[in-house]
Amino acid sequence: MASGGGIARARLAEERKSWRRSHPHGFVAKPATLPDGSVNLMVWNCIVPGKEGTDWEGGYFPLALNFDENYPIRAPVCKFPAGFFHVNVYNTGAVCLSILGDGWKPSITVRQILIGIQDLLDNPNPASPAQGSCYELLVKNLPEYNNSVRQQAKRYPLHV
Repeated sequence: MASGGGIARARLAEERKSWRRSHPHGFVAKPATLPDGSVNLMVWNCIVPGKEGTDWEGGYFPLALNFDENYPIRAPVCKFPAGFFHVNVYNTGAVCLSILGDGWKPSITVRQILIGIQDLLDNPNPASPAQGSCYELLVKNLPEYNNSVRQQAKRYPLHV
């Protein structure tokens, strides 16, 4: 294996083992399966549950983690489905979160990324808006923003 890709894949294989041994309740994180049935460690399909007691509760939100050969030096690209409603998620679905950008450290794990994203859902950062319409609702009409969040949670029920 190439040194960069070998390091990335070795780290992801370890993270997969660790996740399978122990992971937060309600979360899913697993590498994608290729057409030949083999595992693609560079793309993970995840589910981030809405936190209990929040407007996100009851939603199970699909998230893709796309790693490149420079992982863990470089953060993965994390994407919800296009059009996902959140102040810090671009229309493309890309998540805007400090630990995925300037705050990235190679010691950050998949577990920490997913928990950070779950926390971001109910604690948006209005100082770093990715969607203007969401931002406007958040700062000008919080009840309507929260209603939109609850509607989105209903669009992503648990699929087992």
